[in-house]
Amino acid sequence: MHYSTIKWIDIANGEGVRVSLFVSGCTRHCKNCFNEIAWDFTHGDVFDESVEERILTALQSDYIAGVSLLGGEPLEPQNQRALYPFVKRLKKTFPQKTVWCYTGCTFDDKSGMLKDTQKNTEVTKDLIALFDVLVDGPYLEELKDVRLKFRGSSNQRIIDVKKSLIKGECVLYIE
Repeated sequence: MHYSTIKWIDIANGEGVRVSLFVSGCTRHCKNCFNEIAWDFTHGDVFDESVEERILTALQSDYIAGVSLLGGEPLEPQNQRALYPFVKRLKKTFPQKTVWCYTGCTFDDKSGMLKDTQKNTEVTKDLIALFDVLVDGPYLEELKDVRLKFRGSSNQRIIDVKKSLIKGECVLYIE
Protein backbone atom coordinates (compact mmCIF):
# COMPACT_ATOMS: atom_id res chain seq x y z
CA MET A 1 0.00 0.00 0.00
CA HIS A 2 1.07 3.57 -0.64
CA TYR A 3 0.06 6.69 1.20
CA SER A 4 -0.34 10.19 -0.12
CA THR A 5 0.46 12.11 3.06
CA ILE A 6 0.40 12.03 6.83
CA LYS A 7 -0.84 14.98 8.85
CA TRP A 8 0.90 14.66 12.18
CA ILE A 9 -1.32 17.23 13.90
CA ASP A 10 -4.84 17.34 12.45
CA ILE A 11 -7.99 18.76 14.03
CA ALA A 12 -10.25 18.60 10.96
CA ASN A 13 -10.72 14.84 10.51
CA GLY A 14 -12.15 13.61 13.78
CA GLU A 15 -12.42 14.69 17.38
CA GLY A 16 -9.36 15.99 19.16
CA VAL A 17 -5.85 16.28 17.82
CA ARG A 18 -5.17 13.36 15.52
CA VAL A 19 -2.62 11.80 13.23
CA SER A 20 -4.28 11.46 9.82
CA LEU A 21 -3.06 8.91 7.31
CA PHE A 22 -4.19 9.55 3.73
CA VAL A 23 -3.83 6.24 1.89
CA SER A 24 -3.47 6.07 -1.88
CA GLY A 25 -5.85 4.35 -4.23
CA CYS A 26 -9.52 4.86 -4.96
CA THR A 27 -11.71 3.49 -7.72
CA ARG A 28 -14.78 5.57 -6.78
CA HIS A 29 -13.64 8.93 -8.28
CA CYS A 30 -16.27 11.18 -6.68
CA LYS A 31 -16.99 14.40 -8.58
CA ASN A 32 -14.94 17.26 -7.05
CA CYS A 33 -13.12 14.93 -4.65
CA PHE A 34 -10.93 16.94 -2.27
CA ASN A 35 -8.01 14.53 -2.74
CA GLU A 36 -8.10 13.46 -6.38
CA ILE A 37 -4.32 13.05 -6.47
CA ALA A 38 -4.70 10.05 -4.13
CA TRP A 39 -6.84 8.05 -6.59
CA ASP A 40 -3.64 6.51 -7.99
CA PHE A 41 -2.72 3.42 -5.97
CA THR A 42 1.02 4.15 -6.38
CA HIS A 43 0.89 7.85 -5.48
CA GLY A 44 3.15 8.94 -2.65
CA ASP A 45 5.31 6.70 -0.53
CA VAL A 46 5.21 3.05 0.49
CA PHE A 47 3.45 2.38 3.79
CA ASP A 48 6.00 0.18 5.50
CA GLU A 49 7.10 -0.76 9.02
CA SER A 50 9.13 2.44 9.45
CA VAL A 51 6.03 4.55 8.71
CA GLU A 52 4.00 2.45 11.16
CA GLU A 53 6.65 3.03 13.82
CA ARG A 54 6.61 6.79 13.25
CA ILE A 55 2.83 6.86 13.66
CA LEU A 56 2.95 4.73 16.82
CA THR A 57 5.67 7.00 18.24
CA ALA A 58 3.49 10.05 17.57
CA LEU A 59 0.61 8.37 19.41
CA GLN A 60 2.70 8.26 22.59
CA SER A 61 1.90 11.96 23.09
CA ASP A 62 -0.98 12.44 25.51
CA TYR A 63 -2.50 15.22 23.42
CA ILE A 64 -2.98 12.93 20.37
CA ALA A 65 -6.51 11.47 20.56
CA GLY A 66 -6.01 8.90 17.82
CA VAL A 67 -5.64 8.17 14.14
CA SER A 68 -7.87 9.03 11.21
CA LEU A 69 -7.71 6.95 8.03
CA LEU A 70 -8.63 8.77 4.83
CA GLY A 71 -7.77 8.55 1.22
CA GLY A 72 -7.92 7.73 -1.49
CA GLU A 73 -10.05 4.96 -0.07
CA PRO A 74 -8.91 3.07 3.04
CA LEU A 75 -11.44 0.31 2.35
CA GLU A 76 -10.25 -0.59 -1.13
CA PRO A 77 -9.51 -4.33 -0.79
CA GLN A 78 -5.72 -4.03 -1.08
CA ASN A 79 -5.68 -1.14 1.42
CA GLN A 80 -7.75 -3.13 3.92
CA ARG A 81 -5.23 -5.94 3.84
CA ALA A 82 -2.37 -3.53 4.57
CA LEU A 83 -4.25 -1.52 7.21
CA TYR A 84 -5.66 -4.44 9.19
CA PRO A 85 -2.42 -5.60 10.88
CA PHE A 86 -1.42 -1.98 11.52
CA VAL A 87 -4.76 -0.98 13.09
CA LYS A 88 -4.81 -4.20 15.12
CA ARG A 89 -1.35 -3.39 16.48
CA LEU A 90 -2.32 0.24 17.10
CA LYS A 91 -5.41 -0.76 19.14
CA LYS A 92 -3.41 -3.32 21.12
CA THR A 93 -0.68 -0.79 21.90
CA PHE A 94 -2.98 2.19 22.49
CA PRO A 95 -6.47 0.91 23.37
CA GLN A 96 -7.48 4.36 24.61
CA LYS A 97 -6.73 6.03 21.26
CA THR A 98 -9.59 6.24 18.78
CA VAL A 99 -9.55 5.21 15.16
CA TRP A 100 -11.73 7.11 12.70
CA CYS A 101 -12.07 5.84 9.13
CA TYR A 102 -13.49 7.80 6.22
CA THR A 103 -14.88 5.73 3.37
CA GLY A 104 -16.97 6.24 0.28
CA CYS A 105 -18.40 2.77 0.91
CA THR A 106 -21.60 2.21 2.85
CA PHE A 107 -21.59 0.28 6.13
CA ASP A 108 -24.00 -2.64 6.43
CA ASP A 109 -24.97 -2.64 10.10
CA LYS A 110 -26.57 -6.10 9.87
CA SER A 111 -23.42 -7.88 8.70
CA GLY A 112 -20.71 -5.55 10.03
CA MET A 113 -19.32 -5.47 6.50
CA LEU A 114 -19.76 -3.17 3.51
CA LYS A 115 -22.86 -2.91 1.33
CA ASP A 116 -20.41 -2.51 -1.56
CA THR A 117 -19.87 -6.28 -1.56
CA GLN A 118 -17.06 -6.19 -4.15
CA LYS A 119 -15.01 -4.29 -1.55
CA ASN A 120 -15.41 -6.95 1.16
CA THR A 121 -12.39 -9.13 1.85
CA GLU A 122 -11.38 -11.75 4.38
CA VAL A 123 -10.37 -8.92 6.78
CA THR A 124 -13.20 -6.41 6.26
CA LYS A 125 -15.34 -7.39 9.24
CA ASP A 126 -12.38 -7.60 11.64
CA LEU A 127 -10.92 -4.31 10.39
CA ILE A 128 -14.20 -2.41 10.73
CA ALA A 129 -14.66 -3.84 14.24
CA LEU A 130 -11.39 -2.11 15.23
CA PHE A 131 -12.74 1.32 14.23
CA ASP A 132 -14.38 3.56 16.78
CA VAL A 133 -15.99 5.82 14.19
CA LEU A 134 -16.76 5.21 10.54
CA VAL A 135 -17.71 8.11 8.29
CA ASP A 136 -19.42 6.34 5.40
CA GLY A 137 -20.95 7.13 2.05
CA PRO A 138 -19.64 8.67 -1.15
CA TYR A 139 -19.09 12.40 -1.36
CA LEU A 140 -21.95 13.81 -3.43
CA GLU A 141 -21.34 17.29 -4.77
CA GLU A 142 -25.08 18.04 -4.97
CA LEU A 143 -25.40 17.34 -1.21
CA LYS A 144 -22.34 19.36 -0.18
CA ASP A 145 -22.87 21.35 3.00
CA VAL A 146 -19.95 23.26 4.54
CA ARG A 147 -21.81 23.45 7.87
CA LEU A 148 -21.55 19.71 8.43
CA LYS A 149 -19.11 18.52 11.04
CA PHE A 150 -16.49 15.95 9.93
CA ARG A 151 -18.12 15.21 6.54
CA GLY A 152 -18.57 16.84 3.18
CA SER A 153 -22.08 15.93 2.05
CA SER A 154 -25.32 15.30 3.90
CA ASN A 155 -25.67 11.67 2.74
CA GLN A 156 -22.57 10.71 4.72
CA ARG A 157 -23.06 9.24 8.19
CA ILE A 158 -20.81 9.43 11.24
CA ILE A 159 -21.27 5.99 12.80
CA ASP A 160 -20.39 4.70 16.26
CA VAL A 161 -19.02 1.35 15.12
CA LYS A 162 -18.88 -0.36 18.53
CA LYS A 163 -22.50 0.49 19.42
CA SER A 164 -23.70 -0.38 15.92
CA LEU A 165 -22.10 -3.82 16.04
CA ILE A 166 -23.60 -4.52 19.48
CA LYS A 167 -27.11 -3.38 18.48
CA GLY A 168 -27.04 -4.78 14.95
CA GLU A 169 -28.29 -1.45 13.65
CA CYS A 170 -26.68 1.83 12.73
CA VAL A 171 -26.00 4.05 15.73
CA LEU A 172 -24.85 7.52 14.78
CA TYR A 173 -21.94 9.00 16.65
CA ILE A 174 -22.83 12.52 15.53
CA GLU A 175 -26.19 13.43 13.95
